[in-house]
Amino acid sequence: MRKENTKKVKIQEQTPDLRVVKKIKTKPYSDIDLNNWKEYSHIKTDTWWEFASRDKSNGHSNDYHGNYIPQIAQQLYERFTKKNDIVLDLFLGSGTSAIEALNMGRRCIGVELKPEQTEIVSNKFNEKDLVTKVNLICADSANPETKDKIQARLDVMRSKKAQFLVLHPPYDDIIKFSDRKEDLSNCASPEEFYDLFKKVAQNGYDMLEKGRFAALIIGDEYKNSEIVPLSSECCYRMREVGFKHKATIVKNMEGNERAKGKTANLWRYRSLNGGFYIFKHEYIYVFQKV
Repeated sequence: MRKENTKKVKIQEQTPDLRVVKKIKTKPYSDIDLNNWKEYSHIKTDTWWEFASRDKSNGHSNDYHGNYIPQIAQQLYERFTKKNDIVLDLFLGSGTSAIEALNMGRRCIGVELKPEQTEIVSNKFNEKDLVTKVNLICADSANPETKDKIQARLDVMRSKKAQFLVLHPPYDDIIKFSDRKEDLSNCASPEEFYDLFKKVAQNGYDMLEKGRFAALIIGDEYKNSEIVPLSSECCYRMREVGFKHKATIVKNMEGNERAKGKTANLWRYRSLNGGFYIFKHEYIYVFQKV
């Protein structure tokens, strides 16, 4: 190594006009060149995220009620992943995480409980991508045995662990996604919901590479004339399984609502009559496995 360094110095002495190339400074979990950090003005670094509408380009659509908007994935992937990293999504839904992973040169393993939904998502990708870049698993994300299925896909993708974790669970029973008892949207009580979610969080923690990041996207619920704090309770479960809490981001909800304008006046009446406020935000919690 010393000889190589000396040689470089001599070359610079013989050719004064030769410019020294500055080494790209990045973090172990990101491709962001910190030497040129001012060029990344599109990346949000504050805790208030506002998007006027959902991105419906590059394979995304609004055909599934309850999916998160692609701009969240775009922000998180660029901030906390590198090219070819594997994103693990344990509530795959309509496939937003997988679609954006391919758009940004990443890979994805997605777990979805419903066979019919898994089939719908698989049709969004070509056969080659389903072999090399996207792996879909129809399974219960709260079941410890699902980790074996994830590990088998990681082995095929030649990785020991995933590099980023996405969790976007149902917001309790606000939307019923299926009739299955394993479905978190069918829990009999918030306590049952929290217990099942913690099992999912534990599986995600176990399958994530040390030092890498996770995101929990969730909102709260209003039931029986009071707030049900799903977000803070699930955040607490993430910390219980071992994650370090890095950030709490508040995001406006206008971008991922459908036809809310038709019932805006009705909700306004209900708010005035019931003594509550209408939800206009949800949360993105960022964690790190240390």
